[in-house]
Amino acid sequence: MKLRMNEDKSDGDLSSSITLETIAAHGLSESEYNKVLEIMGREPNLTELGIFSVMWSEHCSYKSSKYWLKTLPTEAPWVICGPGENAGIIDIGDGQAAVFKMESHNHPSFIEPFQGAATGVGGILRDIFTMGARPVANMNSLRFGRPDHPKTKHLVNGVVAGIGSYGNCVGVPTLGGECTFHMAYDGNILVNAMTVGIAETNKIFYSAATGAGNPVIYVGSKTGRDGIHGATMASAEFTEGTEEKRPTVQVGDPFTEKLLIEACLELMQMDCIVGIQDMGAAGLTSSSFEMASKGGMGVELNLDDVPQREKDMTPYEMMLSESQERMLMVLKPGSEEAARTIFEKWALDFAVVGKLTNTGRMVLTHKSKKVADLPIDPLALASPEYDENDRPWTPTQKSPPVKPDSFPAPDNPLLTLKKIMGTPDLASKRWVWEQYDHMVMADTLVNGRPGGDAALVRVHGTKKALAITTDCTPRYCQADPVEGGRQAVAETWRNITATGAKPLAITDCMNFGNPERPDVMGQFVGSIQGMREACLILKFPVVSGNVSLYNETNGQAIMPTPAIGGVGLIEDYTKAVSLHLNGAGQTLILVGQTQGHIGQSVYLREIHGLEIGPPPSVDLSKELQHGNFVRSQIGLGNINACHDISDGGLAVAVTEMAMAGNIGVNLNAEAAGSMPLHAWLFGEDQARFLIATNVPERIMDAAKLSKVPASIIGESKGNEITIAGFSIPLSDIIKEHENWLPEFMSTG
Repeated sequence: MKLRMNEDKSDGDLSSSITLETIAAHGLSESEYNKVLEIMGREPNLTELGIFSVMWSEHCSYKSSKYWLKTLPTEAPWVICGPGENAGIIDIGDGQAAVFKMESHNHPSFIEPFQGAATGVGGILRDIFTMGARPVANMNSLRFGRPDHPKTKHLVNGVVAGIGSYGNCVGVPTLGGECTFHMAYDGNILVNAMTVGIAETNKIFYSAATGAGNPVIYVGSKTGRDGIHGATMASAEFTEGTEEKRPTVQVGDPFTEKLLIEACLELMQMDCIVGIQDMGAAGLTSSSFEMASKGGMGVELNLDDVPQREKDMTPYEMMLSESQERMLMVLKPGSEEAARTIFEKWALDFAVVGKLTNTGRMVLTHKSKKVADLPIDPLALASPEYDENDRPWTPTQKSPPVKPDSFPAPDNPLLTLKKIMGTPDLASKRWVWEQYDHMVMADTLVNGRPGGDAALVRVHGTKKALAITTDCTPRYCQADPVEGGRQAVAETWRNITATGAKPLAITDCMNFGNPERPDVMGQFVGSIQGMREACLILKFPVVSGNVSLYNETNGQAIMPTPAIGGVGLIEDYTKAVSLHLNGAGQTLILVGQTQGHIGQSVYLREIHGLEIGPPPSVDLSKELQHGNFVRSQIGLGNINACHDISDGGLAVAVTEMAMAGNIGVNLNAEAAGSMPLHAWLFGEDQARFLIATNVPERIMDAAKLSKVPASIIGESKGNEITIAGFSIPLSDIIKEHENWLPEFMSTG
């Protein structure tokens, strides 16, 4: 690396020198910096180096992951727009589309939980309405460290408050998600946010900007110094002193976001937008680069015209700031004043900050001086892409099988069940979701409120509803990433199916540790391989997503967590079902085969203190067959309630249905056959559903005809859970289930 080691010169000096320390501080390797020199033909100044650093950060360039992401299936007849835009888009009929994406805000939320989580919600909302869609539902997937860790309670409180505050203020319902605890997340929590919106298929907006001379417009809030180096921070692991990174966390204003939504959607009714882009990670840099690059254009920006919240901001600060509630758009010439009128009506900043050119370069001026001059496509297209040679990986070693009879049967299986229902992962998350307004906009369906398999939100003014869920089982992915990747997609598919909806597409949020470690990279590759198989067989393509790497502290990585967000459609929401048992005398039917797999089960972890064995295998052909059968029976009106079977196995699924309907269940132990009772109750075999019906003969006959395994396992009755001579009041389980989280958050 050829460098002059004198002090950096000013931003306005295009020949200023950069030191080795400066390069390292910007997260660039020696080889990457040499590529910078090759592209520029000279040393960059500090502003130019900053632009390269954020555009080539892991967070923005996906340099360690895009080689593998390209292998995921992304197409289907109903896919309008796949990965590469702000969000994915699928056709839901009648000239309407669902627009959705999931993103991470992990590092910021660990540093400053309230603002980190809040701005995560704000960012994903902007990705949706940028496409011309009105947001209709928020979801989240949260992973915290062990409950007794000294920071966990503070982080839970801040994250939940941040999500609730932003979502509630902006007026978009938060309908569900996940909230789990494990020591693997002690030093690096995960906060993944998902938003779904509805758009008209003939009014979808994209980020590519064309037309030399077209004005570049800045709208929204003013630019401040918050969030500088946010993208770079999110692309590195934590060490000691995370508090020092607080200035890299953005500060959100949901009330401004609400104004921005309405102003943008109003402008979108006019025929004047050429391209539009959210200023997310890397702020003004990424938005301007992406718009110009996708359109094959150049761009000139006058930074003096950028609305600024703070005095004496430098070009470097303005280009790298990640201040929230900002958008960049390119308009048709002559429409500036009409657009300005709209944004000023909504009390938002509006400024013409530049124009498109046909030079293919980004040129920045500040105080009448040229402060940066960079080639756009060489920078954007030359961002590193690391393949197997650059990011070597090793497959995860498979664990030996675990036999159920290796462990003593519990003296009382129902007391075991009670204990499991009160553990941190399976305890009620009512304390969380009651802080979210899940009924605002008045389209949340009663049978799709938080706590079920999937949220259900009506497509306003129609009989259609979207089914939305987020799923992942990290312990499965840790033990076998390929199987865990399959399972995450399959469970998402099952949860949507269990409502009666047809699963259509997924978004993903790939949370992993340091990709420079072959074992971690092997987890990522394995998860992608499993996801790919599941998406292909289930016809469940990936249309958007996010990758979050370097989730580790002092070399301790999180569990591999490929969170999956799924969206499905039910044509008539009156036919949708939930997990609620709605009365006595209903027959419970188990669809699918049970072998009593307890490796990596909740039972093994919570009762025996062991996280061992392989995860349950996922037979994708059976997932497809069993799910299609269940959905068809829901459509025929033969099923009153339905629940997929996952964490905790059959016993937990039964109990969740009983608690939701406040009705007891009598289970038939003979249905277990020769299998150990604890394996039958708590095994986590896949491709299974539990259904309640008043017409069991009709379902059993249909199952036989379809060659789908089905067995009658009990009925709803009384106010107790009973099996094999054991019984426990349902109220005792409900108390155990509901009390853990409020008690945890109220102590200490």
